[in-house]
Amino acid sequence: MFTIFENKESQVRSYCRKYPVVFDRAKNAEMFSEDGHRYIDFLAVAGSMNYGHNNPEIKKAVLDYLSEDRIINALDMYTSAKAEFLQTFEEDILAPRGLDYKVMCCGPTGTNAVEAALKLARKNKQRTGVIAFSGAFHGMSLGALAMTTDRVSREGGFVPLENVTFAPYDGTFDSIAYLRWVLEDDHSGVDKPAAIVLETVQAEGGINIASVEWLRAVREICTEKDILMIVDDIQVGNGRTGTFFSFERAGVVPDMVTMSKSISGFGMPMALLLLKPELDIFRPAEHNGTFRGNQLSFVGGTAGIKYFVGHKLDEEVRRKEKLVGDFLRSQVASMDERLSVRGIGMLWGVDFGAVDPKLALEAVHAAFDRGLICEVAGRQDGVLKLMPPLTIEDSVLEEGLSIVKDSVAAVLGK
Repeated sequence: MFTIFENKESQVRSYCRKYPVVFDRAKNAEMFSEDGHRYIDFLAVAGSMNYGHNNPEIKKAVLDYLSEDRIINALDMYTSAKAEFLQTFEEDILAPRGLDYKVMCCGPTGTNAVEAALKLARKNKQRTGVIAFSGAFHGMSLGALAMTTDRVSREGGFVPLENVTFAPYDGTFDSIAYLRWVLEDDHSGVDKPAAIVLETVQAEGGINIASVEWLRAVREICTEKDILMIVDDIQVGNGRTGTFFSFERAGVVPDMVTMSKSISGFGMPMALLLLKPELDIFRPAEHNGTFRGNQLSFVGGTAGIKYFVGHKLDEEVRRKEKLVGDFLRSQVASMDERLSVRGIGMLWGVDFGAVDPKLALEAVHAAFDRGLICEVAGRQDGVLKLMPPLTIEDSVLEEGLSIVKDSVAAVLGK
């Protein structure tokens, strides 16, 4: 079976190298290989399965839609599926939070939403530069890649990655003082940017969590300096941090928000750009794409929002956050005082940086051998990254955490 992949699929493939089995089925937080071996999913397909694999309520909505010969792809034409999604998103997500955003349906990937945000920010402010942060990951297309900092990703571009100034993220040096110096010192050498682009939690960057005070300070600077604040909520939105939008805990309102991954509810391609109405100045078709009208994604997205609200998933995530945090601090970090644990909601990391960064990947392999799928992140890939589906049953979550403990112990030689 592996021969076909090795002979015909590009060398660029990556996840399958960490998890070398052929997967066939999945249910909630469990995946099954072709030969029936069970794996607990602590990756959630890079955060695109927040509501679990084959969530029965969302699956029913998708199957019902498919059974009736409804429209599947429609560019950006008006459809009943899109109307229902936009109405549900407004009534159940935006309005209760006092958010007034227009919704731009982008191409199917998160990086496409980032590209749309960059183009629109520059068009609005008539400035070319943006500020991003060390540790950021925003995507692999060239505009988004220019704001992404890990060396391996950047080396894949092979063209100059320009028009971005990087600032230290919260927790590294005095980030706010640096931002003010860059923007206020007439000899900083940095032109005034169109936007400041940030993740409230850097997931790929190593589970770096911005403080409420830092997020508010960035919002204040953006307002004061006439700079747009863009929040990339592609991986840490859709309830991952314990609220639907990750920025809610800080009480800030970004000018734009990018969304993808779990916004479709069912793991199907979908990306959105949320923007304040006054910023909506694109001419018709100035940023478009054939698959911005994926109707199954609208159907799944509508069902996903209803599931999130109806099951009070935000409260469930905050409850599970304590369970995960308590376990990792008491059972894992206690193995070696050089280990550090950090997280929010259902996104956690075990940092091996002070021990040996290479041990994080060894822990991924050890966990996979024990039936758990997880990933690495951060500097030198030195953080073991844990992000299960938000719907994971407590018993399966506890089983997975026990495997994490055993795997860390194994690589530490305990």
